[in-house]
Amino acid sequence: MTRPTVDVEAMAAGVREHSPAWVARAITLVESTRRDHQVLAQRLIAALTPDGGRSHRIGISGVPGAGKSTFIDALGSMLTAAGHRVAVLAVDPSSTRTRGSILGDKTRMARLANDPAAFVRPSPTAGTLGGVAKATREAIVVVEAAGYDIVIVETVGVGQSETAVADMVDSFLLLALARTGDQLQGIKKGILEIADVIAINKADGPHAVEAKAAARELGGALRLLRDGSSRAASVLTCSALEGTGIDEVWAQLVAHRESLGAELVERRRRQQVGWMWAMARETVLARFTTDPAVRETGRDVERRILDGSLTPARAVELLLGSYDRMTP
Repeated sequence: MTRPTVDVEAMAAGVREHSPAWVARAITLVESTRRDHQVLAQRLIAALTPDGGRSHRIGISGVPGAGKSTFIDALGSMLTAAGHRVAVLAVDPSSTRTRGSILGDKTRMARLANDPAAFVRPSPTAGTLGGVAKATREAIVVVEAAGYDIVIVETVGVGQSETAVADMVDSFLLLALARTGDQLQGIKKGILEIADVIAINKADGPHAVEAKAAARELGGALRLLRDGSSRAASVLTCSALEGTGIDEVWAQLVAHRESLGAELVERRRRQQVGWMWAMARETVLARFTTDPAVRETGRDVERRILDGSLTPARAVELLLGSYDRMTP
């Protein structure tokens, strides 16, 4: 059976014409693990890159239950009402069985998912270390070329993924909760250091006073963490459910990006270098794991490890040796 070919030029034209269907197809292409699709995806990204780079890229994360999807739904709807075009790349954890998304972020952003000025794309991590979809950077290029001037990347949760996302965006927002027993519980120091804006969400009803107290406490902790050479993150309160404080959070995100000035250009260039090395690692790993000699050796060393006759360290040496012999 002949597989249908992908017309990269037609796809790029459809993306530039702001077609959600073409945008979805383009992201599907860059997410594909097929070797021929990867080659076509890089041609597509090369064609679209000159049309990108003009959005405000925002990373959003938070502890489980912080209300990330509800917050993004409220923020995105506010921004589209103000005339912006918003793209949300929601990185879902993957099912270990089907490799598909399991959180269903799109269903929890009902307003935004049905907004003609918005594009919401949940992407499974597919086992990627840290919880960031491998093709997130490429997806950012696609939605920027489609004219979305605000790009939001929502991560799985507080963990390794935040560092990866911080290397893709202009501003990083951390959502926290006041009602966790310890106000700083679940928030690692490293996450606080990369956050540009922190919002205590669910500051509604009887919890509003508690949230303000948590914001003051967290603000004080941040001043102690910073060494004076960098700007401390702004700490605010909001309620995504009631829609209060969302505009203040947005104002702080805009202020942060404006404060970067010329540094924003340098940051984007450093991100491109990081992208290069990430692609190099992924390419080398893909070539290694699909190499016939490595696969053949892999079956043998797995069997020997299971029967106790080989150590994992020695197995790695044998795998690398089989690859080196077959590599010119």
